[in-house]
Amino acid sequence: MSRHPPPTDDLFGEAPPPQGREGASPLADTLRPHELTEVVGQDHLVGPEGSLTRMLEHGSLASLILWGPPGVGKTTIARLLADRAGLIFVQISAVFSGVADLKRVFEEATRRRRTGDRTLLFVDEIHRFNRAQQDGFLPVVEDGTIILVGATTENPSFELNGALLSRCQVLVLKRLDDDALELLLHRAEAASGTPLTLTPSARSSLRAMADGDGRAVLNMAEQVFAAHATAPLDETALTNLVARRAALYDRDREEHYNLISALHKSMRGSDPDAALYWLARMLVGGEDARYIARRLTRFAVEDIGLADPGALTQSIVAWEAYERLGSPEGDLAIAQLVLYLATAPKSNAGYRAFGAAKRAAQTTGSLPPPAHILNAPTKLMKNLGYGAGYEYDHDTQDAFSGQNYFPDGIARESFYRPAGRGNEQELKRRLDHWAKLRQERA
Repeated sequence: MSRHPPPTDDLFGEAPPPQGREGASPLADTLRPHELTEVVGQDHLVGPEGSLTRMLEHGSLASLILWGPPGVGKTTIARLLADRAGLIFVQISAVFSGVADLKRVFEEATRRRRTGDRTLLFVDEIHRFNRAQQDGFLPVVEDGTIILVGATTENPSFELNGALLSRCQVLVLKRLDDDALELLLHRAEAASGTPLTLTPSARSSLRAMADGDGRAVLNMAEQVFAAHATAPLDETALTNLVARRAALYDRDREEHYNLISALHKSMRGSDPDAALYWLARMLVGGEDARYIARRLTRFAVEDIGLADPGALTQSIVAWEAYERLGSPEGDLAIAQLVLYLATAPKSNAGYRAFGAAKRAAQTTGSLPPPAHILNAPTKLMKNLGYGAGYEYDHDTQDAFSGQNYFPDGIARESFYRPAGRGNEQELKRRLDHWAKLRQERA
């Protein structure tokens, strides 16, 4: 028998006997699971070989951080873990709770422990607690007063204290795939006793509109049932009936950096189609095109460089075009730039060369330039040897003197090594030619 009241806010269970939807509980509540094995899309956690399955079998349930997108069953899993492990389930939300609430929960858990009962404390949106509040969990987690299960949609590495993370195991919940969403639709049809009146393409579109969120797909299915359509709805009719779930994108959180990284690496990998996809994802999500233009300009000098000097020019021009046109007209200038950069020859030789030069500069300190390349505007400077022995390269054979321009006392280094692609093929030929002349004239 469950040791906590029936849950009221999550999903993904086996379907109850067919019934009409009129006056019934919401589908997301009706299809709430009663066993961990009924949770869909998270077999790596609750399947036969899942992490949580093994913990429960060994009686070693640890404090956990459940990290995953909305609507994938984090609250459900926490409730069912408490039920399976024989723990008292307590739930709070970091959005609405403060220090006083935490103190009360900890005191109640301590009293239960004295009578032989243990507490599983589920903290929704745990990343919303500040650092001091997170530190408050440490003693009660460490001494076993509570089993902490925190749920977050944000990367725990960035949002949670290292001390708290070290006492918890982070488990990643996956976005629900197409098969998992289809299973939920089948359960919804069984619960309602009627099929969804959708064409096959509209049914596929419904799953896509849910964007991996099980709660969203069930809520949209419920709207379809409520429409009592007499003929299958096509994609247009479905779109008019239900609202597409907004894509996950937060311009100051991890998804922001994940998508710009995907765009950058797609261009580096010379895949214009993937690069356009990630650009579109960012723009649809509301990203500032100026931020993208800045990152693309950096890409032009970091990943293309002198293999195609025009890349930097194209970046500045596209950026300027966007500033003049704005969105949505200027978005095409950014898209054109992405295509240019993705299809350009790649070289990070300039980026690597500058990095190596900076390391050398930090190592050699304040060594002065060799005297022969110093200007000597005064008699004293001439007497000290400034400019003595300097050869004017334009007056030498091949306009190349081969003199040393590094500080005295350090060996000449080769920082810039062209990749031999695009325009750098010619640069490599020139550098090899000058290196040979330098060796001959040494």
